Amino acid sequence: MELTSIKGIGEKTAALFDKLNIKDTGDLLRFFPAEYDLFSDISTIDRIKPGDIAAVKVYITSQPLLRHIKKMSILSFNISDGHGEMSVVYFNAPYLRNSIKRGEECVFRGKVMLRGKTLSFNNPRKYKTEDYEKLSGTKQPIYHTTKGLSSNAIQKAVKKAYEAELGIGINRKTSPLYDKLPENIIAKRKLMPYYEAIMNIHMPTDDDSLFAARTRLAYEEFYDYIIKMTRLGTYSRPNHYPMIDVADTGRFIELLPYKLTPDQSDVWNSIRNDLSSDKRMVRLLQGDVGSGKTVIAILSLLMCVSNGYQGAFMAPTEVLASQHYETVNKLIDEYKLPFKPVLLTGLIKGKARKEILESIKNGDANLIIGTHALFQDSVEYKNLALAITDEQHRFGVLQRESLVGKGDQPAVLIMSATPIPRTLAMILYGDLEVSTIHTMPVGRLPIKNCVVDTSYRPTAYKFIISEVKAGHQVYIICPQIDAGELIGVENVTEYSVQLRASLPEDIRIGVLHGQMSSAAKDKVMDDFAHGNIDVLVSTTVVEVGVNVPNATVMYVENAERFGLAQLHQLRGRVGRSDMQSFCIFMMNNSSDTAKERLDILLNSNDGFEIAAQDMKLRGPGDIFGIRQSGDVIFDIGDIYQDSELILWAKEDTAEVLI
Repeated sequence: MELTSIKGIGEKTAALFDKLNIKDTGDLLRFFPAEYDLFSDISTIDRIKPGDIAAVKVYITSQPLLRHIKKMSILSFNISDGHGEMSVVYFNAPYLRNSIKRGEECVFRGKVMLRGKTLSFNNPRKYKTEDYEKLSGTKQPIYHTTKGLSSNAIQKAVKKAYEAELGIGINRKTSPLYDKLPENIIAKRKLMPYYEAIMNIHMPTDDDSLFAARTRLAYEEFYDYIIKMTRLGTYSRPNHYPMIDVADTGRFIELLPYKLTPDQSDVWNSIRNDLSSDKRMVRLLQGDVGSGKTVIAILSLLMCVSNGYQGAFMAPTEVLASQHYETVNKLIDEYKLPFKPVLLTGLIKGKARKEILESIKNGDANLIIGTHALFQDSVEYKNLALAITDEQHRFGVLQRESLVGKGDQPAVLIMSATPIPRTLAMILYGDLEVSTIHTMPVGRLPIKNCVVDTSYRPTAYKFIISEVKAGHQVYIICPQIDAGELIGVENVTEYSVQLRASLPEDIRIGVLHGQMSSAAKDKVMDDFAHGNIDVLVSTTVVEVGVNVPNATVMYVENAERFGLAQLHQLRGRVGRSDMQSFCIFMMNNSSDTAKERLDILLNSNDGFEIAAQDMKLRGPGDIFGIRQSGDVIFDIGDIYQDSELILWAKEDTAEVLI
């Protein structure tokens, strides 16, 4: 059903939904909440304490005062409920001044702060009393948004779309509410019917219904994925491009300024044997960020081109592809390697693109580095024998297979910095051979970690200033993009403004998040990589980023809201040189449970051990964290907390595919 068929959605609003890749009601109903916000009952000021997310019914007791400090505006006033008094502060919202009336009764809801000895709200939500009472006790969905389209507007549209599709009927195979799972599997696994799961994921009535809905939808994702993987074909096929050992690879290893680690040597020997065998190679290479996977990729491509074939190296972002291209060219200059590389991304247009495509087709280019542009229809390879996918979790199955389909069943090397237990990796990636690099290169200093609460923030800022003054760079991670999605959770937009007021003016601050255009994101990451930004305030889009050896600090706000494996990935953005690096995990909710989880990161730098602990601590009922990025394969499933569902899906699909 077209979005414009829903009352209240015209062409302009439909265009905003399109920015979120929502083109019809089916897309809208599959646009799952990123998080849920529990609206507590109204409290009184004398019963709340710093760190609480609280709602209080109060009177505004003073006129709003608007001040300006540097480039930041501060609007403040006082409130009271007869049980106590507190202040309210809004940053960079001068337009609210006229809506604050002394003597007005209303409800303010936000995170309670301590300003001196006085309790305070920073940027709270303001409600009419009757409006808040309707929300009290409910769990409201929070959606990722785009400019001009609020989470509340998405929620209303979802409800209307659901009611419309339900009214038409759910038994049509074209209905977005049609149940595609076999009835015997639904009964066997005691799964919630699909149409009920869709309702309860968007409009949960209680925790049990939300858990059941999420279980059903996550299971179905795994089920569909495993069937696709299996039907795409088995990998035990003949090697159409048998290769022989070449002197180039051995010479390159001897000339490197470091020795390969034992793990790297073992993996390289496995790949070398695969490429020269009579069976096509399809191998998954796992290893922490910075463990040395790229040099293995270079060796594999070197063996390929030295045998007279073409190799392709696909990265998830234009900046990362460009960095791989620069790395290869430096290696060509330094070691006289026989690569003839080209870079192919969506940004390359016109005559330059035409020339690159021709060089790929006639074989003048033997190494093609790029993004998803590598498998577009216009790209023709002469003799593609090896396809390497970097950061594989950013590509869906069909994208990876589209690249492979460009040749006559070339060898495949899939690289991942996401540590996955071997049993799950074999299920998720089909009948792949799995190799793992556990050890880090010699000379890397262990990252120094600390887990702190918000009282440490001024000290952290002083430390950031000292690192920048020493010529280093800093990442600061916030869980969300804008204010208003979740109360008490730091967001990139406001945080960057407040940071500019807190740090010296000569410190260059950049901003990065997922709602920026690809070109804008690439420009920011390129500036950071080349040292033109000192402090980068970002969402987790930097989880897969370029190599910035000069970055020595990773500072994560609201660290308790992320999975341990994701925090470990973020930590891997620093510690990529011989300089000492640091990771600061800031807990905005310093509960015992949060500290217990984060302490695991203090005691281990091993991604596989951390992933195993993450699986133990994150139970299946835990609707966890904020999904900013990560696996594009799954919208709602999580390979760590849903490992049992993956095993179920593997067992059930085996029966279907017999």
